[in-house]
Amino acid sequence: MHDIAVLALVWTTVFFASYLAHKTRLTPVLWYLFCGALFVNIGFLPEVLPVFIVDFAELGIIIIMFALGFEENTANFLQGIKRSWGIAFFGAITPFAIGYCAANIYWGDANTSLFCGLAMMATAVSLTMVSLKSEGLNNTLAATGIMTSAVLDDIASLALVAILVPIATGEATVSIQGILLVLGKAVAFFALVTVMGGWLFPASQGITRKIPLLGKLNLRKVLAMAKGEYTVLSLLLIAVLVGLLAHEFGFHPAVGAYMAGLIIHREYFDFHKDEDKDYYQQAREIIDNVAFSWIGPVFFVALGSKLLFDLDTFLSVLPEALMLFVGLFIGQVLSAALAARYTGNFDWPASWMIGFGMLGRAELAFVVMDIAYVQHHIMSVEAFYTLMLVAFMLNLSVPLTIRWHKRHFKTV
Repeated sequence: MHDIAVLALVWTTVFFASYLAHKTRLTPVLWYLFCGALFVNIGFLPEVLPVFIVDFAELGIIIIMFALGFEENTANFLQGIKRSWGIAFFGAITPFAIGYCAANIYWGDANTSLFCGLAMMATAVSLTMVSLKSEGLNNTLAATGIMTSAVLDDIASLALVAILVPIATGEATVSIQGILLVLGKAVAFFALVTVMGGWLFPASQGITRKIPLLGKLNLRKVLAMAKGEYTVLSLLLIAVLVGLLAHEFGFHPAVGAYMAGLIIHREYFDFHKDEDKDYYQQAREIIDNVAFSWIGPVFFVALGSKLLFDLDTFLSVLPEALMLFVGLFIGQVLSAALAARYTGNFDWPASWMIGFGMLGRAELAFVVMDIAYVQHHIMSVEAFYTLMLVAFMLNLSVPLTIRWHKRHFKTV
């Protein structure tokens, strides 16, 4: 089947899921995941998606996270980091411990237990942020708390993966140099993003204006090219480039794209003032349409399609998957919510929303499973299916719990 034909099938799935979301008034993300899993198992979608679709889905999540960062206030985000250290710490160590202990009880293999713990510790922030946006909650303090703690989570998770995976596979041992390298790369990436937002983009207005060539740069001039015709292209190029930069430093490109959106300010769009047009609002509307209507949803359909149904294996691991799911659900919600309340000083409604928002598992979880099951054959097929089912159930829980809790949540 031609790759374009597969894209047509995926977009048909998106359209069908969006129709169901409209009829049921449930968040579209839930239906994207469900329809992706359903259609791959009935044969409507191929079991192995073409590289083109996989890359297209990757672009989708990059644009989604850029759109979310584009709407966020930088000051709120920086303030959120100060309040979110406890959420990130307790919200990561608890699911790691639960995943490790449960796997040790189920299969009794130290390396399998280690990978299960690693797979379950990192939050799928993209799923949560899209779910919050669909409920009109993406600009709340709780959403900022989830995003900032998830970024800190990603840093810790990447560090642990970089350190522990080579040990589990027998390729390396723990070294101070390795730990410092991972932490140094994290610091260097965020320092670079800070320099871009503080000095490079407004170069002709800041302290860098006296530097030859660099002092003539200004993002406003780029966005204003051809009366704003290339504004959206410029923004998407920035999102992709910073995403690639994040990838080079060991992060998921979506994290870089979010940071790129965060450092682009409204004042960069104050050009062609003689025209009766809001270029900032126009750009937001176009990017939101791309992110949440026709490219971004491909990511969630592709994510749902990873759950291939094998009846015998499914029935054999269902009890373990259900028990692990319940343990992770309770442990994740309680640890994140209590940390939000007592270390971040959020009120109880926001704390519970943060707890529910930290349930999702996606990018890093599947990377860890791929390393353990596909690349190194450390994890058994039963363990692999168990983690896949648990991740799928946790992902379904995110939009459902957020929608349920919305009635108790004040957006002001």
